[in-house]
Amino acid sequence: MKTNLKNNIYLPDIVGKGYKDFWNFKGRYLVCKGSRASKKSKTTALRSIYNIMKYPASNLLVVRKTYRTLKDSCFAELKWAIHRLQVDAWWSIKESPLEMTYQPTGQKIYFRGLDDPLKVTSITVDVGYLCWGWIEEAYEILKEEDFDTLDESIRGELPPGLFKQWTITFNPWNAQHWLKKRFFDVKSPDILALTTNYMCNEWLDDRDRALFDEMKLHRPDRYRVAGLGDWGVTEGVVFSNWSTADLSEQIPHFANVYNGLDFGVSDPNALIRFDFEHGQKKIYVFEEFYRGGISLEKLAEEVKSRIGVEFVTCDCAGKQHILELCRYGVHAVPSQKGAGSIQYGIQWLQGYDIIVDYRCENFIREISNYRWNTDKYGNTTDMPVDADNHLMDALRYASEPIQHGTASAGFRL
Repeated sequence: MKTNLKNNIYLPDIVGKGYKDFWNFKGRYLVCKGSRASKKSKTTALRSIYNIMKYPASNLLVVRKTYRTLKDSCFAELKWAIHRLQVDAWWSIKESPLEMTYQPTGQKIYFRGLDDPLKVTSITVDVGYLCWGWIEEAYEILKEEDFDTLDESIRGELPPGLFKQWTITFNPWNAQHWLKKRFFDVKSPDILALTTNYMCNEWLDDRDRALFDEMKLHRPDRYRVAGLGDWGVTEGVVFSNWSTADLSEQIPHFANVYNGLDFGVSDPNALIRFDFEHGQKKIYVFEEFYRGGISLEKLAEEVKSRIGVEFVTCDCAGKQHILELCRYGVHAVPSQKGAGSIQYGIQWLQGYDIIVDYRCENFIREISNYRWNTDKYGNTTDMPVDADNHLMDALRYASEPIQHGTASAGFRL
């Protein structure tokens, strides 16, 4: 296929293979999860620049959860695409604020972060129509309603030949993310949901491919996700009984609040708070604190600012930490632990629906990847992997007063 770009370049030589359906789709939602080195972001950047130049009434909105991450990701990829397509002379690029303009027509590429929602929903284009959007690392958007707000920003009637579309790219995440249910578990002519991997990237060299071969041999679980682009940890996951929600309206009414704290030095200190409703068989995780490298005095201030005069159940291994927190006015009590306490605590928590406020991002990351350990033969053990589990440990500590019938520890003084 010949193009009208500079030097009449041959597009397949520039783009490569493996994305024909992706490139040609014109439905509302073009969704691509992919492994590392799968070309999904670079292909999206190339397609975006090509289509802006092909459709003179089009404009593009590029979004990530936080604005500051755009410069080194999507903005850099689009600059790379402009250079690779050899059209640098036709584009004006600004860094403050981030913006790209196709000079022959005045069409623009806008960049926004969800951390400033008013700027996302108030875009007015000077030329043509805002008809396309690109969400990069879409797994960062934990609340489906935030996507719905974005989706509604592309609206209105378009002239013949133009089409509305969101391109949604991300590395595979936990299979419970709303992206899977919304786009991969349904069939619709408005949705093209693809999974790509490094094997469609013909520009990898032998050393690049050797890294994946070694991963496949020695770390098959990681290879399945990082190599093949499959959804994140599902096999061997400890908790599947959880979901995310916006709990902001419920939080002021929570009356049975329990708190747990896991200590860290270089690792983060991890505080978790949840409400427990006996009759509902539900646990509502609504607040977290997650930070390392702070003094015990500062930790006490952070804890008190969140729990006030409530009790907090702490890791009993940190006896001196607990005494120091008490000295600073925190109502800290030690966990009981003991033989089998981890397995019992997990089993107890598995008996309840765990509803997590979408703002508890560190807890969501931990519970998504919290899985059973395996022995040297690959057999699953009855102990979880002891890594990146600070908030998960805090959750068990917080639930101990309920498990052992000392529920008063969860009440306010």
